[in-house]
Amino acid sequence: MTGEAKTHYEVIVVGAGVAGIYQIKRLADLGIDATVLEAAPDLGGTWYWNRYPGCRFDSESYTYGFSFSRELLDEWHWKERFSGQPENLRYLNYVADKFDLRRHMQFNCKVETMQFDEARDLWQLKLSDGRELTCRFVVLAIGLLSAPTMPRVPGVEDFKGRSFHTYYWPHEPVDLTAKKVAVIGTGATGIQVIGEIADKVGELTVFQRRPNWSAPLNNSAISEEEMADIRARYDEIFAACALTPGSFVHGPDKRGFYEVSREERLKLWDKLYDEPGFGIWLANFREIFMDEAANAELSEYIAGRIRQRVNDPKVAEKLIPRDHGFGVQRLPLETRYFEAYNRDNVQLVDLSETPLVQITETGLRTTARDYDFDIIVYATGFDAITGAYDLIDVRGIGGERLADKWKQAPSTFLGMLVHGFPNLLMPTGPQSASASTNFPRGIENGVNWCTNLLQYMWDRGLTRADATLEAQQRWTAHVVKMYEIMLMRKAKGWFTGYNSNVPGHEEGTVRYFVYNGGTPKFLGIINGVAEKGYQEIAFGAGAGGSGGAGGVGGAG
Repeated sequence: MTGEAKTHYEVIVVGAGVAGIYQIKRLADLGIDATVLEAAPDLGGTWYWNRYPGCRFDSESYTYGFSFSRELLDEWHWKERFSGQPENLRYLNYVADKFDLRRHMQFNCKVETMQFDEARDLWQLKLSDGRELTCRFVVLAIGLLSAPTMPRVPGVEDFKGRSFHTYYWPHEPVDLTAKKVAVIGTGATGIQVIGEIADKVGELTVFQRRPNWSAPLNNSAISEEEMADIRARYDEIFAACALTPGSFVHGPDKRGFYEVSREERLKLWDKLYDEPGFGIWLANFREIFMDEAANAELSEYIAGRIRQRVNDPKVAEKLIPRDHGFGVQRLPLETRYFEAYNRDNVQLVDLSETPLVQITETGLRTTARDYDFDIIVYATGFDAITGAYDLIDVRGIGGERLADKWKQAPSTFLGMLVHGFPNLLMPTGPQSASASTNFPRGIENGVNWCTNLLQYMWDRGLTRADATLEAQQRWTAHVVKMYEIMLMRKAKGWFTGYNSNVPGHEEGTVRYFVYNGGTPKFLGIINGVAEKGYQEIAFGAGAGGSGGAGGVGGAG
């Protein structure tokens, strides 16, 4: 049976974004009977949904693409150092078509519930189209930022003009010419949108609750000659990424912050600020992430650069964060963002002074006044890391709900398994290294580890894998400990689970979402677990056999 008539698979992958595409490629290569279920009408994940102006990589394009195929690397020409959304979606479609992966994908298939059948060691899935499927293993490749959040303000439905969250930016072009536009939010997305549309709208009013630090992207085109050089150096580039904590080409300065003079520090910062990408964040001194005084000095330097770029001193001060230091949260990179506020048609409204109280039929109301708009753009972020998991009713052994288990904070084994939820794999789950790194590099590491675990089980006729509670507790304690040395632990950002638009995620609760030990350390740990025969995982066999007849093919 094929397509929608088929009801059982050895593996079901949920999500056809960057992770799901690579996961199904690995499974298809092994001849496994597997399918991908995607809620969207097409593949691409992040790059399918986020079509807002200015949406692009902040990873260097040539470090973001898949590394698994030399042929693919040789064929694809990245046109920009930091590629934009339309090109990124074209790339993912090119990959899927090149390796004939679409035949393994089903679209408009939202998974509503997942229940583990303990008697048969199978997952039972119910889809929004009414179908019920079973499988031995589920791989959740559902994205870290795929559950958008709206502001908790009354009247969102009352506005008579056009409005949308940036995640749901319309697929057809939005005419901004001569329009009065509101952007709510100055996080990473807002910063990209504002810099891109400021010169294209009639009037732009930015509603900012808390400013974010940001630094220049310094994007540029990649010539044919430069791309040829990049292709020749791909092995070297990916090897360099594997050695840095964040899997980027930018590795930390090996000198100690206090070993060099202030003059030398300023010289380095001037250089990094004017170079492309994350250098000012990740090629800096290690102490900026851990030492209050070092971070304060860098923060004041960045504040000075903002003041140089914004003409109105009062506006400049409003754009400088006071509640956290530079780089202790995920750093947004910008293009013409600060210069946008020098335009006569752009106004900044500080919601810490005049809070937003209501969305009206004609616009927005703060405690100070009413504003009228043609378009409202909600750049209000995501219920990060666990939000997408909470949207599926996942029930493990004894009917325990994953959302209940993670209500206070997630606890995982290696960020890829959860005790009590056997045969559920998360290549980029909470507490893995993926969220805090160049994402596709983390994806490939996670997918490879999960696929190797599956191969180990198929080779031995095993039908159940469940992380032990002790192993999970040890890993979570290790993740928490890695936060203790980081200034990040105090920040109100998605690395700590803060989101005032999500009930229970307000200030005062810390969720230990990401692994801060860096990629090399993370890889050493997860590979060590595999090399020792997965001692931290309880395996079972016998409930329905190994699934070989279901199309495992040459996997065994």
